[in-house]
Amino acid sequence: MSDRIDQQLSFLIEADKLKSVIRGTTLNDNSRHENSGEHSWHIALYALVMAEHATKAINVDRVIKMLLLHDLVEIDAGDVPIHSDAARDPAAQDAAEQAAADRIFGLLPVDQCTAFRALWDEFEAAETDDAIFAKSIDRVQPVVSNLEAGGASWITYNVTRQQVQSRVGDKVMRGAPAIWIALKTRIDAWFDA
Repeated sequence: MSDRIDQQLSFLIEADKLKSVIRGTTLNDNSRHENSGEHSWHIALYALVMAEHATKAINVDRVIKMLLLHDLVEIDAGDVPIHSDAARDPAAQDAAEQAAADRIFGLLPVDQCTAFRALWDEFEAAETDDAIFAKSIDRVQPVVSNLEAGGASWITYNVTRQQVQSRVGDKVMRGAPAIWIALKTRIDAWFDA
């Protein structure tokens, strides 16, 4: 039992590093950039509150687990802001995230490693109803933060209305169209202002 606890503690200690990964999105009050640990907590709360708006029936417990785990790979692979125009090699980023998932989940006892990695892979594939909704909610929170912060990262990255629609809206529409429709009015008002 002691070895199991040691492995679990090693994973949890490593997971603390997610708090040091700074994202492109700011806090709602625009006082500073959020970190990936804060983002993961916040989108898990979004899922809990907004689950009723999923397109299809979901298991909110599974969705929350996915959201708590999905960004852990950023400890090694870093955060890639969705609106950044920085040259990125998607294949290289995917390989870095896969290697990070192997390493980080590999700190856990085998049963938890297997279960958590399966949830992470499911989230990345975005093919199940739970994963589609989780991906949608992952995209919603930064939109709300940008709206509340006066455009924050949208201004920094010179984001257009079309970019918000294609990079965010289309994905949110897959799993939570009612949320996107509600946000679209606010987004349009911001871009029209």
